[in-house]
Amino acid sequence: MKPLRIFIALVLFAGASLTARAMYLHAKADLASVLIHRAWGKTVVDGRPHPPWPWADTYPVARLRIPRLGYDEVVLEGATPRTLAFGPARLFSGAGLGEPGNVELAGHRTSWFRPLENLDARDEIQVQWFDARKRELRERTYTVDDIRIVTPEEVTSLVPASDDSLTLITCYPFGHHPRSPQRFVVIASPAGPSRLAEPSRVAKGAQL
Repeated sequence: MKPLRIFIALVLFAGASLTARAMYLHAKADLASVLIHRAWGKTVVDGRPHPPWPWADTYPVARLRIPRLGYDEVVLEGATPRTLAFGPARLFSGAGLGEPGNVELAGHRTSWFRPLENLDARDEIQVQWFDARKRELRERTYTVDDIRIVTPEEVTSLVPASDDSLTLITCYPFGHHPRSPQRFVVIASPAGPSRLAEPSRVAKGAQL
């Protein structure tokens, strides 16, 4: 009986360890989200970049909303693997927020960009950013023109090179599949020029 008791004890210990780790990671993600939204709220107020924690090598640069899906996330600067663990992020290969050209945003298929699987053509996507030159918070609405599932090699030829546009990129298929050999690409065009962001649309980031 002793070997059986040892085995059961080991199984219980392993289960408890995995549960504790899952709870820790979940709590860490929740705390990171709060700190990121607070940092964005500070940027909304003073226009300066604010790292969400002292040792962060990124900072919030925009707020991304998809009204029909109830999607609302803060975008971080630089789509590095470390940054993407905490939220959607801007790719350096694309245009800067508020600059002419194609703004490219990436996110994980298992979390930040998982809701994109419910996106439809003609859906509206709203992007907020702080215009440092004008010292004001701006917002631009885009309309989804095209949604494609392609190979990684095809992404470069699909993404607009110079036209004002917004491109969202994530791996495919969505969810916790062991492999993600394809890319899910959303291309959207401006529905009009940028405008001053309405105060009510800033509330989430500024109040946290």
